[in-house]
Amino acid sequence: MDASKAIMETFDRIRQRRTAPLVLELDLTEGLTAGPPADPLSALLSMRKPRLADVLSGLKRARQDPRVKALIVKIGGNPLGFATVQELRQAIIHFRSSGKLTVAFSETFGEFGNGTVPYYLASAFDKVYLQPSGDVGLTGIALEQRFLKGALDKLGVSYEGGQRQEYKTAPNMFTQDHMTEPHRESLARIAESVTRQIVTGIAEGRRLDAGKVRELIDRGPFIGAEAVEAGLVDRLAYRDEVYDEVRQAAGESAALLFVSRYIKGPKLPARPGAGIALVHGHGPIRLGRSGRSPLGGDGAAMGSDTISAAIRSARRDDQIKAVVFRVDSPGGSYVASDAVWREIVLTRKVKPVIVSMGDLAASGGYFVAMAADVIVAQPGTLTGSIGVFGGKPVLAELLDKVGVTSDVVAEGGNAAMFSTARGFSPEQWERINAWLDRIYHDFVGKVADGRKLPLERAHELAKGRVWTGADARDGGLVDEVGGLEDALGIARKRAGLSADAPVRSYPRLHPLERLRGPDSSEDRAAALSRMRLEAWGPFADLAATLGLPAQGPLVLPGRLVIR
Repeated sequence: MDASKAIMETFDRIRQRRTAPLVLELDLTEGLTAGPPADPLSALLSMRKPRLADVLSGLKRARQDPRVKALIVKIGGNPLGFATVQELRQAIIHFRSSGKLTVAFSETFGEFGNGTVPYYLASAFDKVYLQPSGDVGLTGIALEQRFLKGALDKLGVSYEGGQRQEYKTAPNMFTQDHMTEPHRESLARIAESVTRQIVTGIAEGRRLDAGKVRELIDRGPFIGAEAVEAGLVDRLAYRDEVYDEVRQAAGESAALLFVSRYIKGPKLPARPGAGIALVHGHGPIRLGRSGRSPLGGDGAAMGSDTISAAIRSARRDDQIKAVVFRVDSPGGSYVASDAVWREIVLTRKVKPVIVSMGDLAASGGYFVAMAADVIVAQPGTLTGSIGVFGGKPVLAELLDKVGVTSDVVAEGGNAAMFSTARGFSPEQWERINAWLDRIYHDFVGKVADGRKLPLERAHELAKGRVWTGADARDGGLVDEVGGLEDALGIARKRAGLSADAPVRSYPRLHPLERLRGPDSSEDRAAALSRMRLEAWGPFADLAATLGLPAQGPLVLPGRLVIR
C-alpha cells in the first residue's frame, strides 16, 4: 500500500511539473563539469556537478518556454574559470532578455578572500542577494608568479633549458628570481584586459558608471551592508527569504527544478538525420588515450589517439555536416598536438570545423585549434602562447651534498644527455637549440598558414606570448568572441542546417561497444577515454611542478588561471 502510494505521489509530481509554473535552479557550489564523463564511475562521482553544455542548452530552451518564470542561481565558493563565467553570463543575459526574472544568491562572495570573479558572474542577474553574514570580496585581479630559483640554489639544483621566445616564460620560475620585462609586460596586459572586461560587465549589469566601479574595486572588500549601500547587492537575505520572494513573483504554485533536470525532461525525440558533432578536448595534451580522474579537476588529459579517433569518426559519418571542437587545455606534447592538428586539417577539407575555446586554449591548446575554419573564444579566454621550451633540472650539487654519487656507461655520444646528474655539453646544446628552433618555426608557420597571416605578423603575435581572447581576436588569432552556443550556431549555418539541427557528442558508442573495445585504430571505440588512477589527488602534475617537462614543450607558462 505504501509503495503504491509513493508511486502515485511521484506521478502526481510529474503531472504537476508539466503544467505548473517553473522556477529553474542552478547550484554552482560544486562547480561545473566541462564534457561528458569518460566512464560510468566518473559519471557517478560527478553526478552532482551540472555539465556546462546542459546548462547552456537548458537556459536557451527555457527562454522560449512559457512555463519557466524565473531562474535562481546559487554562486558558491568553488572557483570557475573566467571564460566559463563569461559563458554563463552570456547565457544569463540572453535568458534575462526574454523578460524572465533572474536572481543570484550567495552566502558570501569571498569569505575573507577574493570574490571578484564570482561577483562578476552575479552582476549579470536582475537581483543579487547576499546572506547577512556574507561579504563581497570585490578587490580586482592579481596575477602572482612564484619563483623557485633561490630555493633551488640553496638545495644545489640548477635548471638548464631554453625557450622560444622571450614571452615563453614557463621555465622562468626555475631560472629567475623575479619577472623579466617581457614576463611582466605580458601579465600586465592580461590583467588590464581582464579588469576592463570585469568593470564593463559590472557597470552594465548593476547600472553603474564604469569609473564608479573602478573606484569600488580599489575600496573593496565590502561588508554586506556596505555592498548594499554601494549598489553592488540589492538586499541582505537568507536563502528561505530569497526563495519565498521568487516564488511569490513566479506564482505560489511554481515548482522548483534544476536546470540539468529540466533539459533532460520530456521533450520531442531527437530527429534522425543531419547534425553537428561535438568533440571535447580537455586537459594537458599527451600522446595516447585521453584520461579523466573520477574525481574530476586537474586529472583530465587530452590524448591524441582519443581526440584524433573522435574527429576521424565524425569526418566519416555522412550524417555529420560540421564538427565543433571544444578545447580547454594549457597545452602539452608538441607531437601529440601535431597529430590532432592533422586530423583537423583533413576534416576541414570535407566539412566545416569550428573551435570553441574554454578557459584555456594556449600553446598546444592553440596548436590543435589553429587550423579550424572559425575559432570562437570568450574575451577572457587565455590563448596564444605560441612558443616552445625544454630543459632539465641538474641535481649534481644536491646529490653531492647528500653523499650520492653517479656513474654511467653509455653507447652513443648523447645517450645520457637527459640525465639529471650532469648538465648539457656544448654539443648537446646544439641539438637542444635545433629542436627548439624546429618546433618554433613549424608552429609559427602553421599559424601563418591556418590564420592567413603573413609569416612576419604571425611571429610578432607568437614569441610565446599569452593573450586574452579579446586581444587575440584583435590580432587575428581568434575570429569571433562568444561561447559554445555561438560556435554551434556558426557550424549549423556553415553546414546549411536549421537552427535546431541536433548536436551529437563524439564518439557515439553503444554501451556494448564501450565494453568490447576497438577492433582496430579505425574503429569508433578507439576514441574511448580511460580512467586515470594516477591522476587522483593534488599530485597529478608533480613532475611538471618540479620542472620536468612531463606534459611536453608546448605548455602555458606557470599556472596562469584567472578565478
